[in-house]
Amino acid sequence: MESEFKYCAVIRTLGTAGAKYQQLLDSLNNQSIKPTKIVVYIAEGYKIPKETIGWEEYVFVKKGMVRQRALAYDEVDTEYILFLDDDLCFPSDTVEKMRDFLVRENADIIAPDIFPNAHRSILSQILMTFSGRMYARHKKNDCWGYKVLRNSGYSYNSKPIRDTYRSQTNAGACFLCSKQKFLDIHFEEELWMDEVEYSLGDDQVMYYKMYLMGLKQLTWYTHHFIHLDAGQNMCPLKKKKIIYSDFRFKVIFWHRFIFKPEQFLLFRLLDIFCISYFFMLSLMISIFKGELDIFKVKLKALLNGINYLRSSQYHSLPIVRKNLT
Repeated sequence: MESEFKYCAVIRTLGTAGAKYQQLLDSLNNQSIKPTKIVVYIAEGYKIPKETIGWEEYVFVKKGMVRQRALAYDEVDTEYILFLDDDLCFPSDTVEKMRDFLVRENADIIAPDIFPNAHRSILSQILMTFSGRMYARHKKNDCWGYKVLRNSGYSYNSKPIRDTYRSQTNAGACFLCSKQKFLDIHFEEELWMDEVEYSLGDDQVMYYKMYLMGLKQLTWYTHHFIHLDAGQNMCPLKKKKIIYSDFRFKVIFWHRFIFKPEQFLLFRLLDIFCISYFFMLSLMISIFKGELDIFKVKLKALLNGINYLRSSQYHSLPIVRKNLT
């Protein structure tokens, strides 16, 4: 793989990232192993950005976080693809290191830990654990990075000491894997996430499908990626829309990827308890804080997700099965 390694870089974008997008293109142009192509999948109706390095190619596709990634990639003529969002920058040896980790660990996918949960404060860890959204694992010999929980949340390694750990999910802003293995997960089956304005959770669906297929994926902790949009403020309206999308996502993800693939009755009952705890506690917190508007948003999203589970559209989706090795 080392001597014959070739890859294409593919970017999903609206073309509005400006200087951040230029930094991404410059990062690719400066790689010790350059991509054979840079293919930019831009949403229809948007203008090709003025930022350039002179050799990227543009393809117009339907707008959406899933639609702009769930593609056939006919333009890609290499075995490997480096998948990217448009707001990252990284050192010149990044792709070379990602390739080396794949070879050393005999893995299928590698993704940098773009949003380092291991840096959370103790107070933040306690609050997140109480809410059921995520929790930190403190085992010294923990061999996992990120794991998916029975309530659609996730747990994370709080004290990673190695370069990479095996994971069940990752951040979706960047990852390296073969074209065929990505196509094998049939990401186009998950367009239900694009039915709302903020299609949250596409990364968790994508990676967890890979995990259920038996693919080995790595989280890379010692990277030097910079996520240029990290930490931006949210207006109240956007916050409500994101909360709505998040709750709707959790209902559907839980049923499709946690509950339905489970074959044992006791574990199914545990799944029901876990998701019920999460939603009941979250709704109670909104009432306790006097945020009745947020309570209504959460309840509306919960009911919308349940209604979708009853729809013919949902029942037409192929069943996701466990194929763990």
